[in-house]
Amino acid sequence: MTDTPDPTRSKVGDLIHRYEMGDIGRELEDRWLGNGYDSQSLRSLAEWFNRRLLRTKLERNGMTPLDGEVANMYRLLSSDDVTAGARVEAESTLEDNGIDPERLKREFVSHQAIHTYLTKFRGASKDGSSADPREKAQNTIQKLRNRLIAVIENSLEQLRERQRITLGEFNILLDIQILCEDCGASYSVTELFDRGGCDCEPESEA
Repeated sequence: MTDTPDPTRSKVGDLIHRYEMGDIGRELEDRWLGNGYDSQSLRSLAEWFNRRLLRTKLERNGMTPLDGEVANMYRLLSSDDVTAGARVEAESTLEDNGIDPERLKREFVSHQAIHTYLTKFRGASKDGSSADPREKAQNTIQKLRNRLIAVIENSLEQLRERQRITLGEFNILLDIQILCEDCGASYSVTELFDRGGCDCEPESEA
């Protein structure tokens, strides 16, 4: 890992690479465009990214912060409504855990930086006129399906760990079928999109 910024990346992309933040770039894009999430503003995404960056740095330094602790720490570091004493205390906590608070604050990104990353480095656009609406719909459904599977898996694992249920190694099978009431055909979501519809005759234009 190097601390030297990569000139081929935006500030956001460089931070993602430097701190090995995984596929957060894809999630930023999906959250902005509303693919599987409620669409978020650039300012909201900047705050969300900065909190994720803070959590990543805390975890890399051996801490295991809770969601509320990360949000509060970020507020203490960035909000104009925080007293100087509270901010100094938060910065001291970071220093005690091997994190330079001034460097961290310089690494926090603005909404303009998020916009630059999404549009110039990921090619994302709020203008959906050039995108295939069927592909967008399929991607949205797939993301929602994956999220549901993750929620079910996490819930079952927690219940098993707390000995509230008995369950061995398991897989989650989530099969979504679309049934056309007119022609009686039934397809999975993927099949329906791949074949372009059901067995009904397309309506002819008048």
